[in-house]
Amino acid sequence: MIVSAALLLREKGLTGTSFGDVIDHSGAPRGSIYHHFPNGKAQLVEEAVRYAGEYVADSIESTDPVEALRGFTAAWRKTLERSHFRAGCPVVAVAVEAHHEAPDLAAAAAGAFARWQEALTSLLEDAGVQPARARRLATTSVAAIEGAVVVCRAQHDMTPLEDVSAELETMLQAAIAG
Repeated sequence: MIVSAALLLREKGLTGTSFGDVIDHSGAPRGSIYHHFPNGKAQLVEEAVRYAGEYVADSIESTDPVEALRGFTAAWRKTLERSHFRAGCPVVAVAVEAHHEAPDLAAAAAGAFARWQEALTSLLEDAGVQPARARRLATTSVAAIEGAVVVCRAQHDMTPLEDVSAELETMLQAAIAG
């Protein structure tokens, strides 16, 4: 159900994803969702955001900074192509729709973004980039790729992702070199 929620959030957003959608998508018995998520939709969404955040963070930690960027870009390219530009980032979906009545959801989204930034910062530092610069480059990379995905979806065109990725790769290579 958590994976189904994350997948649905990518396309339908927070307000557009219901318990019924998650049950239908996951094939889970109707009563099980309330058993596993007694605090309701907010609990399910929070866990889906954490799942998505860890999924991406694990992929960032597995390689060097430039390869991580290339992998992140390739994953987004595949997601956008397979979904015909309908699927975006579930973390972004929650971040833009979370409000003061659901602070745990905003905190979960912020935590996911921070985790990605920390993972990339660590890779950059390990490659010899000074800590403050590594942090700024990681923040720029996460924000730029996520923004590019939004623009790609709006334009139904992969060019923004390719352009942003190419510029980020140049920046990361220059920082690593020196």
